[in-house]
Amino acid sequence: MQTITKIGRQKHNPERYNIYLNEQYSFAVDENTLIKFDLQKGKILEQSEIDEIQYEDEIAKAFNKGLNFLSYQMRSEHEVRTKLLVAGHGEAVVQEALHKLTRLGFLDDASYSKALLETRKRTAKKGPAAIRQDLMKKGIDKSLQQEVLATFEHDEQMKLAMELAEKAVRTNSNKTPVQIKQKIQDILLRKGYSYTVVKEILEQMKFERAEDEWEILMEDQGDKIWRKFSSKFTGYELRNKVKQALYQKGFPVEVINQFIEQKEQDQHE
Repeated sequence: MQTITKIGRQKHNPERYNIYLNEQYSFAVDENTLIKFDLQKGKILEQSEIDEIQYEDEIAKAFNKGLNFLSYQMRSEHEVRTKLLVAGHGEAVVQEALHKLTRLGFLDDASYSKALLETRKRTAKKGPAAIRQDLMKKGIDKSLQQEVLATFEHDEQMKLAMELAEKAVRTNSNKTPVQIKQKIQDILLRKGYSYTVVKEILEQMKFERAEDEWEILMEDQGDKIWRKFSSKFTGYELRNKVKQALYQKGFPVEVINQFIEQKEQDQHE
């Protein structure tokens, strides 16, 4: 048995108190632990009581660390658990701290998941598959992932996907319809939208080009391709290589033929 002979408030952390047993510093506790165990000068403690007090104080420190971590932004339980374990707290202590944070409403994976869903939709226009990946990285339970993603309705997915597609059209005005379609597909799939949504978006959009627009596109892309192959090939091989390259980029055959004919005439002038 040991007796509390002194209790002193810490200078740099006034919410914590140093406990002296038999005139020697023994351990420190926070104010809530001090009150809970009714620690005061003259109180006699068994070793089992000291162990319990120190364990309770360790939980309090983990709780406060978790609370501070949550004060900056919402976090998942997995994130807080990882933070506390990395900080050196034991598994049992961390679990108790998490229970307390959850009980007091500071930790709520359901609310966190809903908020993450809305944030990813609003700031990045992400689709379900990409958001699912984000939820998985945050350690959200699979059943909760499914529940939250079920609220992301098809109409809203189409609206966000269309906004991404229209932006792709604006920023790729120097591309052929085939190139733009591929660009849209790549963007939407990367953002986490399904092939079904991508197909519906492409079906709703128009990609026709007027004759003068094809001429402008050809000036931009055709000349580069012609220069690339004319340094290596001539005659039939040159025509074939250029034709294949332009066809793959989505240029109509008649536009390609006109371009090649013009280039060959220019060479002979």
